[in-house]
Amino acid sequence: MTETFFVSDAFLAPQEETATAAIEEIEAELAMFDDWMERYQYIIEMGRKLPAFPSDWQDDVHRVPGCQSQVWLEAEDRDGKLFFAGASDAAIVQGLVALLLRVYSGRSREEILQTSPVFLHDMGLVKALSTNRGNGVEAMAQAILKRAAA
Repeated sequence: MTETFFVSDAFLAPQEETATAAIEEIEAELAMFDDWMERYQYIIEMGRKLPAFPSDWQDDVHRVPGCQSQVWLEAEDRDGKLFFAGASDAAIVQGLVALLLRVYSGRSREEILQTSPVFLHDMGLVKALSTNRGNGVEAMAQAILKRAAA
């Protein structure tokens, strides 16, 4: 497992060279665990490592619609790459935010748009979550893709 590096106080820098490499690394990390309860704990730990999300961003402008829990996202364009910050009021969802940011943050708009969130299904994550949480993680991914397309 690699360490998390931050671009600034809130935005997540990429750990892996590409989004595809991040997906492969996350899949390998989750495969180390025997069951989904252990995987959930690992995902929660990922969320605990996210940098603090500024309280003034926890508003309707930054809120991701379609999530059961409150989720907020912010993006910053730096030299053609989008860096994301995110947070949730629920531990497991905070971990899902961390997982998505690890894949998408610090990537070009083109790479983000070419990285389909189908990996969430491929790794069994959406199926393992409750229907509402599964819909929520897909809503988060769509919010990231929408921001990249803007």
